[in-house]
Amino acid sequence: MKIARLPFLLALVLLPLHSMAMDLHATRAAIDAHIAQPRFAAARWGIAVVSLDSGRTLYVHDADKLFQPASATKLFTAALVLNSLDAGYRIPTRVLGATPEKRGRVQGPLVLYGMGDPSLGTDPSTAGWADALADQLAAKGVRRVHGDLVADATYFAGPAIGNGWEAFDLLAGFAAPASALSVYENQFQLTVTPAARAGEPAGLAFDPAGAAMPLDNRLLTVPAGTASDVNLYRDPGDLLLHAFGSVPAQSSPRSFHLAIADPARLAGQTLLRALERRGIDVDGEVRVLYWPQQDATLQAGTRVLAQLESPPLATLLREGLKRSQNLYLQNLLQLAGARAHAAAANDPAAPTGFLSAADWGIHALHQLLDRIGIPPSVSLIGEGTGLSRRDLATPNALVRLLAFLANGAGAGHLRDMLPVAGVDGTLAGRMRGTLAAGNVHAKTGSMTYVNCLAGYVTSAAGEHLAFAILLNDYVPPQGVSASADVDAIAVLLAELSERSQ
Repeated sequence: MKIARLPFLLALVLLPLHSMAMDLHATRAAIDAHIAQPRFAAARWGIAVVSLDSGRTLYVHDADKLFQPASATKLFTAALVLNSLDAGYRIPTRVLGATPEKRGRVQGPLVLYGMGDPSLGTDPSTAGWADALADQLAAKGVRRVHGDLVADATYFAGPAIGNGWEAFDLLAGFAAPASALSVYENQFQLTVTPAARAGEPAGLAFDPAGAAMPLDNRLLTVPAGTASDVNLYRDPGDLLLHAFGSVPAQSSPRSFHLAIADPARLAGQTLLRALERRGIDVDGEVRVLYWPQQDATLQAGTRVLAQLESPPLATLLREGLKRSQNLYLQNLLQLAGARAHAAAANDPAAPTGFLSAADWGIHALHQLLDRIGIPPSVSLIGEGTGLSRRDLATPNALVRLLAFLANGAGAGHLRDMLPVAGVDGTLAGRMRGTLAAGNVHAKTGSMTYVNCLAGYVTSAAGEHLAFAILLNDYVPPQGVSASADVDAIAVLLAELSERSQ
């Protein structure tokens, strides 16, 4: 797998069909003209725009057809979280064990039990998580553990990979495994540095250092001025990282964000080192319990000896949406699923047979969408992030979801969590110098051949609009940015000078 940062092209191609004051007829004509350009002949546009004030539909184009929404899928997960979980809930990460005996001895294993916090070790409140847990244990008088340190990642039943995630993506940090015991957002930074002389292997450094894995380094330093060709590959399910190709001498170091293959083990090893620094001895070794493994005796007779809590769910959701952070949304989907599974224990109408935590989350999402009036046929969502190309939705389904979130309980919460054009998140560098800047609050979505934007904008006439703009099967010409093509329509909506009433 080659990981490369492609240049972001800022060219904005707009037809000279509008001014800063446009009535509804002119806006519709401008959008029609924009999407009818020859370069879109082989592509598909799906667009829906609805007034949140009047309920009137202002514009549609293939709005009832299914499209790949990419990360705009996260809007569905956000709706589920906001409507099924307590926004103030803080996800605990616990150390479980028997009550310390005299002289601080704990009989049996010490269990590091994850319950789905995706921010452990990354959020400022948990940056020193391992030392904080070790300090709590030391304060309780723990001095020795007669047993193993078990990293337990079984709170989420089901695989760590979302339904439909592509194997080719799994090395990249954006496709890091979703685990109940996550740490450092389940990704590490690999820095490639050329050697001092051509012909020598390039240097590879892991951050955090504990994320280092078996390495087959055939990445050679070549003479200065030669083109760089850095290739990184790891077989799915294998820990061995292959690095090959070439890096020019005297070139600047390059960094890549890659997925941690076994975050639960890294968490256990990190806690073990923190215990050693506090003089707490562990007689056994670090071992990991993964789904579908079960050990009913593991927590028998234990109590919580130490605990850290995540930021509130609302903060995690906001961070996940602003940065389009896949781990956050997939873990929150599974958390909602675990709650839905527990709530269905005495429900005779509940699904039977095994469902993973993610599947239970999707089941709860379907129930929510049914209440909103969005049928399954127009929202084929199978995971929480949009990484899967199996995720499909119509523009009308997305706009209906946005309208529900804008007008229902906790109205406005989602809008404040979304990236803002020209200001922050994944929209920080987009639509600057237009009426959309500081105005459009929307979720981006992009993958190869797909670029989407869905959210809210206030028109120049002061009308509040919800919109979904989905561009699929598109290869932009040289010098043209697909995101700019999508943004052009959002800018037109911001410039709309006529109300729909």
